[in-house]
Order: sequence, then C-alpha cells, then structure tokens
Amino acid sequence: MAKELGCYNIRVNSIAPGFVLTHMVKEMPSHIVNMMKEKSLLNEIGKPEDIANAYAFLASEEARFVTGTVLSVDGGLVT
Repeated sequence: MAKELGCYNIRVNSIAPGFVLTHMVKEMPSHIVNMMKEKSLLNEIGKPEDIANAYAFLASEEARFVTGTVLSVDGGLVT
C-alpha cells in the first residue's frame, strides 16, 4: 500500500506490539506474565501508553518521511 499511495503523499505504516499490560493480561496467571517479562530484552511488560506513543509518533510531522515500515514496539521480545 505504501508503494501505491506514496504518490498521493499518503504514508502507510504499521505497529507490531509486544506483550502489553492490558486488562486481559492482568487476569493472566502471574507466572505467565513473569515469563513474558523475562523474555523481554528490557525485562519489563509494555504499557498501553508505549503503543499509543508509537502511533502518535507515526501520525506526527516528525515521521513525515517514514512509510512502508513495521515498527516493533515489543521491548526486544522479537529480535
């Protein structure tokens, strides 16, 4: 889509979130949450704000030259 829409100055990007502390995750057994935390290179679980900040960046003028990319916001979970 980025190739097709770039000529119209439309940027196309996506975000690949990692394990995020949502209401659903808060209901999971603590040993599962801790296991996922340990797998993160940052040794923590993401917050919803971390994902929202990535979306805000991609929608901002600061990202005006970013298109056709997948931004992993996963604390290094998938490397």
